[in-house]
Amino acid sequence: MGVDVSIVVPTYNRPAALERCLEALLLQRHPDFCYDILIVDNAVSMQTRQQIERWKQCGEQAGICIHYLSTARRGPAAARNVGWRQSTARIIAFTDDDCLPAPNWLQAGRAAFTGDIEAVTGRIVVPVPENPSDYELSTAQLENSEFATANCFYLRTTLECIGGFDERFTAAWREDSDLFFSLLEKKRRWVYAPEAIVLHPVRSGKWGISIQQQRKSMFNALLYKKHPRLYRDRIQSQPPWHYYRILGTYLCVMHSLLRRSKRQTVVGIGFWFWFTSRFCLRRLRNTNHRPEHVAEMIVTSVLIPPLSIFWRLRGAIKFRVIFL
Repeated sequence: MGVDVSIVVPTYNRPAALERCLEALLLQRHPDFCYDILIVDNAVSMQTRQQIERWKQCGEQAGICIHYLSTARRGPAAARNVGWRQSTARIIAFTDDDCLPAPNWLQAGRAAFTGDIEAVTGRIVVPVPENPSDYELSTAQLENSEFATANCFYLRTTLECIGGFDERFTAAWREDSDLFFSLLEKKRRWVYAPEAIVLHPVRSGKWGISIQQQRKSMFNALLYKKHPRLYRDRIQSQPPWHYYRILGTYLCVMHSLLRRSKRQTVVGIGFWFWFTSRFCLRRLRNTNHRPEHVAEMIVTSVLIPPLSIFWRLRGAIKFRVIFL
């Protein structure tokens, strides 16, 4: 019996997470179809290659082929393209190396391809503590995302028609939205399969991780350039004016200091403090108030607005689009 579904998983130097993911993938129920697993190593790591060689033996005992592929460090979009293009299966399933698909995930996703359905998105569950951190709460937003590559399925012919993932998305950000928007613009039919469940544990985040993540804002510009209407409808209805207000008041304070205008400086600091405090308090809402977390929110709330705008404008210049 030929392979009906290929599972494509990009990975980058996360052996422990990949170990758990592979274990979950080999436990998939598949009573009436065959599947294989393609691990695409974005780090070209000998450790990952050896890890997959060990798992191949487990796969052979279960009648499941596990393939090791590698590509230069160009991001998960390129890795996924390498994976699905190597496959000959009718259906391509995507998940990430830090995800744990439920045992009936593959079966439920495949079963949703009825009639002229060409793509399926499943349910993502992100377990967070009762009083999460800002980072944990942000990660939990994956539960509301559309066609996140942590849990989606496409017909191989549909991927060929759309052209696969745009490899200009070199970070794990917006490449899945881009593919989904291309699907919508070509008026292809898709469906939500809530029974196809993937657990997405929250990885530990180092102090101030939200500062590092601002670089991803650059790829919002590329997504907006390609799909301006859908971007405004489904991602961000308007620019982050609160960031611009904070940056604007900060620049006014700097200008006032250069002019040695005490009155304007005091007024500017007052407005900057007001806008920044509101931003910080909004981030603290529904999160834990441990002293170290509050301190992190204060510091990062000062730094995020200018950094986010910098990367948004960097993306606008890089991808040649008017984007605020």
